[in-house]
Amino acid sequence: MGEGLTGLCPGSPEDFDRLYLETHPRLVRTLTAVLGDAAAAEDCVQEAFVRAWKAWPRWRPEAPVEAWMYRIALNVAFSARRKSRLRQVTERLLRPGHGSPDLRISASPLRQALARLPPREAAAVMLRHYHGYSRAETAAMLGLTERAVSLRLERARNFLLEELGERWGEGGSLHPTASSAVPVDEKDFG
Repeated sequence: MGEGLTGLCPGSPEDFDRLYLETHPRLVRTLTAVLGDAAAAEDCVQEAFVRAWKAWPRWRPEAPVEAWMYRIALNVAFSARRKSRLRQVTERLLRPGHGSPDLRISASPLRQALARLPPREAAAVMLRHYHGYSRAETAAMLGLTERAVSLRLERARNFLLEELGERWGEGGSLHPTASSAVPVDEKDFG
């Protein structure tokens, strides 16, 4: 998880290329889960890299580069999600009765539930349980304390339990331990 991203030099185009190649796929997967839309996630990741490139000469090597990149990408995604929700509400208000719910029939119930989570909780779940970052790494990427990450994970867990019912509970087909390669400690999900 970013082990190859040591010794980067701020402002170096070659090192920025390394950052891009190493983090791009994980950023897209994370933002897809946060936004519930792969195309929007790709757009946000590209915007994040544009912003990162502009700030690259000012990046300080003391700050973990992957955490810095995730923070930029997540901020872009949170902003895009707010704008999207505002646009959807505006469209519904302008055309009452014509709106149809966005049904993703091919998406799993867990993916649908993750897409309904507040973006910051979804990001914490993806970083901690999908990508396997530690609580400390997740906290650094989100710009939070470990305690704040734990609280977000607990809220996400409660939401998912409510949304998915028994399918998410211990031993259920959607429980993180049922399909995750990352070991899930109950205290880590809260």
